[in-house]
Amino acid sequence: MFTKATEYALRAIIYIAQKGTEERKCSIGEIAKAIDSPLPFTAKILQALRKDNKIIRSVSGPNGGFYMTEKSRKQPLRAVLEAMGEDQVLEKCVLGLVKCSGTKPCPMHFQYKTIKEQFIKLFETNTIQYLADDIKNGDVFISNKNK
Repeated sequence: MFTKATEYALRAIIYIAQKGTEERKCSIGEIAKAIDSPLPFTAKILQALRKDNKIIRSVSGPNGGFYMTEKSRKQPLRAVLEAMGEDQVLEKCVLGLVKCSGTKPCPMHFQYKTIKEQFIKLFETNTIQYLADDIKNGDVFISNKNK
């Protein structure tokens, strides 16, 4: 449903929200390893998430890295989709038809409508911190590597 970049972006922000603070920043290498993502790809994703310091922040230098503010942690997951340019995925027709609507529906429109509403709600009501807390509790995971 989402591009690989957005999948990794979601994993990265969850990891940074869990581990990164102004006092303890996460390196690109640490993040890439934790989310099972190639290092150069991770760097590109983090650059997009850092734009305008809306989601993550970074500091250069030997003690530098990436972190999140409390305000950023309280943002809904939709903010990540917006930063990655994929928030329109939530609104699209399941078949990708531009003119699909309630008055001119695709064959799946009415069946998918309820699912789409739940999907939008998922990304608008769950905060980054909420998902990071699940990781801290050990209830869920964000890497394809088995531990």
